[in-house]
Amino acid sequence: MSASLNEIVQIIPPSPWVARYCDLMPASGEVLDLACGSGRHARLLAARGHSVLAVDRDLAAIAGLEGVAGIRARQLDLECGEWPLAGQSFSGIVVTNYLWRPRLPDLLAMLAPGGVLIYETFMLGNEAYGKPSNPDFLLRPGELREVAQAAGLREIAFEEGYTASPKPAMRQAICAVRD
Repeated sequence: MSASLNEIVQIIPPSPWVARYCDLMPASGEVLDLACGSGRHARLLAARGHSVLAVDRDLAAIAGLEGVAGIRARQLDLECGEWPLAGQSFSGIVVTNYLWRPRLPDLLAMLAPGGVLIYETFMLGNEAYGKPSNPDFLLRPGELREVAQAAGLREIAFEEGYTASPKPAMRQAICAVRD
């Protein structure tokens, strides 16, 4: 018997990195949870009083967010055609376990003054532990730091390297603010 989406959301807790830094996001303005999957971070942010736009290309994954107070869910393909979020601005942006380099500049340009970026995903070396293993989807050492600096963001915290939890992986994470 397989678990329902609601059971899965309860089983997979928010990333400790996101939970640690999400309270730095301004109380006003909308927060973007990009490539949100089933919405574990959108739910966390909404529970903390944020208005959240949860975006993913998988309609089945975001279906469980329908009717959740504080969350607007949209099915968008972030990797094909025009940037579907062009012209929008967010007081916070959360991205976990997702990397599409061609859109990183577009993504960071949407962060409003005072807005907070929380980004955490896999990096080179992860191929030793499983997927993703394609270098196109693995950050280079220091890459999030470089991208954030190039976008004019001020770093709050940065980590990279091996993690044992929730499963062995190589990861990189940044929290940064647009002054």
